Amino acid sequence: MPTSRPTPAVVQNILETIGQTPMVQLHRTVEGIPGKVLAKVEYFNPGHSTKDRMALKMVEDAEKAGLLKPGGTIIECTSGNTGMGLALAAVVKGYRLICTLSDKQSKEKMDVLRALGAEIYVCPTNVSPEHPDSYYSVAKRLNAEIPNSYFPNQYDNLSNRTAHYESTGPEIWEQTEGKITHFIVGVGTGGTISGVAKYLKEKNPKIQIWGVDSFGSVFKKYHETGVFDESEIYGYITEGIGEDILPKNVDFGLIDRFEKVTDRDGALVARELARKEGLLLGYSCGSALQGLRQLKHLLPDDAVTVVLFHDHGSRYVGKIYNDDWMRERGFLKEDSGNLAQAVSMNIHLPLVMVQPEEPLMNAVVAMKRHSISQLPVHNGSVFVGSLTESHIIRALSEEGLGMDTLVKHVMGKPFPILSGHSSLQEGIQALSMDHNALLVELSAGKHHILSRHDLLTRIA
Repeated sequence: MPTSRPTPAVVQNILETIGQTPMVQLHRTVEGIPGKVLAKVEYFNPGHSTKDRMALKMVEDAEKAGLLKPGGTIIECTSGNTGMGLALAAVVKGYRLICTLSDKQSKEKMDVLRALGAEIYVCPTNVSPEHPDSYYSVAKRLNAEIPNSYFPNQYDNLSNRTAHYESTGPEIWEQTEGKITHFIVGVGTGGTISGVAKYLKEKNPKIQIWGVDSFGSVFKKYHETGVFDESEIYGYITEGIGEDILPKNVDFGLIDRFEKVTDRDGALVARELARKEGLLLGYSCGSALQGLRQLKHLLPDDAVTVVLFHDHGSRYVGKIYNDDWMRERGFLKEDSGNLAQAVSMNIHLPLVMVQPEEPLMNAVVAMKRHSISQLPVHNGSVFVGSLTESHIIRALSEEGLGMDTLVKHVMGKPFPILSGHSSLQEGIQALSMDHNALLVELSAGKHHILSRHDLLTRIA
């Protein structure tokens, strides 16, 4: 039976409940990972994320420096969680709050911010930080236009990482009784990882600090090479981690390793944590645990690993906890079935074929009309060959043939033919470099084509 805990004293306002979040040992989600894995569950903060710590610190430091005056306006670019922490501070302290967010952030985050009185500006995700419509630029512009306003800029404001140096780091050290060997967390602004790392490495320089990054973010390559490679930057779905800039809060010298995690893996592991550990967590929390799984071969048997879980899953119920949203992005592994099921969605479409005695022109016209890139070649009795765009281009360019050339002089080997009862794996094995499609036999004399692309899409 759980032991009773003392009833906490009355606090003066909600801000006094920030910090002292629990540490929870993980079990079913960390099978096969050496040592002990402990989760620092930050959704127990009043704003349901670790960002409450740094949001309050930035506000209090700005007040002490005279940058934020009574009746002023706080303006911040945020992925949602920092905005939540600032909203709590603004409510208690009497400030107006304006938040700029990218359009990839969940609707739930925006709704909660509005409920707390924040004004929201939604900005496009896929623009450079310097673009006038980016959420960085819009925040800066509003700060310049609105009198008595303060732009904390969580990315470069070192109060961010100081908050975690002063609170999160000491809590982790005390809760593990100084036995922690590894710390892993998703990296966005860099305040959490850098502040915690600074404190822990002062206590024990041997503690390993691992950061989790997203594909589409610059952190990992910059850490390993010192090169800011813009070709690494592209759109991704995971919220709260990864960047297309280098925030001043990221102290790369304190981080021992970065590991990239896919959008799909982060979402699936977050759902797994809910089902197996009872922890309803945010998107980047799944990424953090997946990063640890990918690095488990580096852990000794006596490791004491702490993974920090940033926020609560209630902000993602319309996304990673919504089956339709997951399915639309190909993140859910459905029952893939057999080849007949794989072609069932297109069964109403005719099997377009070409005869060996037809000119290439006829084949090109058929491909264009039906928006396809390959044709079975049928002589009226059996399939005798296959014709693809590659066959045609090769004939016209390398062999110098014309569009009046007969198909039989250009075609390749017939597409493999498999029964509709065959599995997807059998379909994959039947394909080769010579074939980018196969024929599925649904009944005697009735076939349907399945391309390599469609087959891979089905199993992903």
